[in-house]
Amino acid sequence: MTTLVEELLLLAYDDATGRDRSGGYLELGLGGAVVLELTIAGRLEVADKKVRVLDGEPLGDPLLDDRLAAIAADRPRAPRAVVERTAKKLKPLVLDGLVQDGVLRHEHGKALGIFPLNRYLPNDPAAEADAKARLGAAVDAARAEDARTAALAALVYAMKLERVVFPDRKAGPTRKALKAIADGSWAGDATRKAVEAAQAAVMSAVTAAVAVNASSSGSS
Repeated sequence: MTTLVEELLLLAYDDATGRDRSGGYLELGLGGAVVLELTIAGRLEVADKKVRVLDGEPLGDPLLDDRLAAIAADRPRAPRAVVERTAKKLKPLVLDGLVQDGVLRHEHGKALGIFPLNRYLPNDPAAEADAKARLGAAVDAARAEDARTAALAALVYAMKLERVVFPDRKAGPTRKALKAIADGSWAGDATRKAVEAAQAAVMSAVTAAVAVNASSSGSS
C-alpha cells in the first residue's frame, strides 16, 4: 500500500511535466506526513505540546522505520521541530522509492541543452488516482471517512496545494472543504491532536521559509 508520504509527493508532482509544483516546500510537508503516518500507526503521540514515541517497533517500511528510530533517539520536541528534523533529505528518498517500486519513472534531460533536468513522470498512475479519488470524495462531502484521508487533506491544506491537486475546482470552496475535513470528527482525540499539530507545524515552517527566502531576495 502506498504510504501517506508517497501520496503527498505524487499529488504535488505535475503528471505532464514531472516537476514538483509545491513551491519548493514539499520536503516540509513530507516531514509532516511521516509524523502523521507514524501517529496513525500508533507509534507516536502529541502530548503536552511535544511529540513522544509510544512504540518503537518497526513498521516494515525502511523510510518510516528510519525516521521513527531517529525520533525515538532524540528527546521529545515540539511538532514543528520534529517535522523540520524529519524532513531533512526526505524528498529524494521518497522519489527513489517510488521509482524503484515502478510508480514513477525518472527521466534525465537538459533544459536549453545545458542545465540538467530531472523529471519524475507517472509510470503506474493507480496510487495517485486512488489518493485523488479519496480526497475528491472527501472534498465533495466536506468530511473524511478515515484518518489517512483526513490527514492527507490537512497536509494539502497546510501546503496550499489545492490548485495543484484540483485544478478544475474553484480554489476557495475547495480550500474551505479541506479545512472542514481537517477539523472534522473523523478519528479519536489522540490522532486528531497529532493532525492538528502537524498541520500547524507544516504551515508555520513553510511560512518561516517563505519569509527567509523573501528576506534573502530583498537583500540581494
